Amino acid sequence: MSKPKIRVLIVDDSALVRQTLSDVLSSDPQIEILDTAADPFIAAERMQQEVPDVITLDIEMPRMDGLTFLQKIMTQHPIPVVICSSLAEEGAQSTLKALEYGAVDIITKPRVGSRQFLEEARVTLCQAVKAAAAARVRPIVPHLVEPKLTADSVLARPTRAMIETTDKVIAIGASTGGTEALRVLLEALPLDAPGLVIVQHMPEMFTRAFARRLDGLCQITVKEAEPNDTVIRGRALIAPGNHHMLLKRSGARYYVDIKDGPLVSRHRPSVDVLFRSAARYAGQNAVGVIMTGMGDDGANGLLEMKEAGAITLAQDEETCVVFGMPNEAIKRHAVDHILPLPAISSAIITHCRGEADA
Repeated sequence: MSKPKIRVLIVDDSALVRQTLSDVLSSDPQIEILDTAADPFIAAERMQQEVPDVITLDIEMPRMDGLTFLQKIMTQHPIPVVICSSLAEEGAQSTLKALEYGAVDIITKPRVGSRQFLEEARVTLCQAVKAAAAARVRPIVPHLVEPKLTADSVLARPTRAMIETTDKVIAIGASTGGTEALRVLLEALPLDAPGLVIVQHMPEMFTRAFARRLDGLCQITVKEAEPNDTVIRGRALIAPGNHHMLLKRSGARYYVDIKDGPLVSRHRPSVDVLFRSAARYAGQNAVGVIMTGMGDDGANGLLEMKEAGAITLAQDEETCVVFGMPNEAIKRHAVDHILPLPAISSAIITHCRGEADA
């Protein structure tokens, strides 16, 4: 018996975008287009007749904006929603807000381009819809934002060298559901946390806004990585969308290299690329963390990290939006410890401090 197709409702005020999305998604034999709608009111009428498995949703639309419609969906009848955005940076904050409201992922609106671009867009779009169909849609619990510590409290904390050969590097990979999972993890880290390098599958331009948002929420500094950025205590570097990020080392200094290149494990940036570089240049000085996401990106790289002497952690199934990436790593015997999301940050700190005190 064949597996039922994933039924998708496309909501966008542009007829061209609706047609393009329909064509791209319909090219995958596992996906079918249930219907399209020019605005949320038409979408709501269609949903009364038949409930889709996944909704792709634009933000700026007539009569009702996408954020308002998303809140209504998640309150009245939670359905996996994928935000489809045109990637203007000025709109990135609204799109990131949609992830807080319960959207599963962000995808880029396909546009006319080279054959390679259109093929990559097809892979990305179809992967996002499949991940959404497999996602656990949960009510979003509002959280209070605590301000960063004052300058006095920062200066009062115990000091230690920022760059030394015994410093740990934390390499993290996440995909579907990772934006909120990373917020939970990073918010719990103290100011003197080891340096972090992070790959979150996210389109170009959004990673900068995402990093700025996290920087405003966390005690540590968070920024979109640039070529030659040093990995230092109290800072997280997030791979820029559409570019691979590699960890490198020069003497006692860890830094990142930003590269173009083909999709790796169907992604750019790829978690496998980051993890493999961490295995090579950090070895036992690294901690690898694989989190919620669809597919297997990062599973092989995490195994390489473990074989190089790194401690490896995976988010557990219960707290994942999609258990694909952690599960693949577990099946490859790449994981030392399987932990619920709230326990990962403390496990990182406990391990790194234990190593430093040993």
